[in-house]
Amino acid sequence: MQTTEVDPPWEGLTGADLHAACMRAARAGDRQAMDRLVHELTPLVWHVARANGLDRLTAEDVVQTVWLALFSQLEKLRDPKALAAWLITTTRREAQHPFGRRAQPVPLTDELAESMESTHPAPEEEAVRADRDRRVWRAFLRLPHRCQQLLRLTVLAGRAEYQLVAEALRMPRGSVGPTRGRCLESMRDLLAHEGGSR
Repeated sequence: MQTTEVDPPWEGLTGADLHAACMRAARAGDRQAMDRLVHELTPLVWHVARANGLDRLTAEDVVQTVWLALFSQLEKLRDPKALAAWLITTTRREAQHPFGRRAQPVPLTDELAESMESTHPAPEEEAVRADRDRRVWRAFLRLPHRCQQLLRLTVLAGRAEYQLVAEALRMPRGSVGPTRGRCLESMRDLLAHEGGSR
């Protein structure tokens, strides 16, 4: 028996082609296409929000605001293949707005702290981990801004999505891997130099 269902127009597509097909379908009111876009690209939006220094709750607000902005302006985005770049730019802009939406955390009293069971590692382990993390982040932040962007996006997207990274950063796809390698090498040099100077 034949069903009336057909494969969606984005079936089998990846990267920018997938996003463009979903955008076109979403403009025609296809809810499934909107859901697919959200599923595919929310990790990118989330990562950009967090990379701009937002805490988890504020980042969630930004992610929601960015998707609402996109779906209210679907017709205005001229090039559907530029969607990832639009999302990155819009998320950065939203992340820089002052947020007064979050209440300050309630202070933890000594009494309450003593009654809570700790799930954290031992202080010595935590000190070693914190020191390593600090050194890694210091080295990362000393890299050129372009390297920081590239490393963040390639960690998030993975090797399979280098095309998306290339489009987001407006660079040739073939140069993503070699440039990433040079950025990582620079970071290793910075870490080694810091380690040797201690």
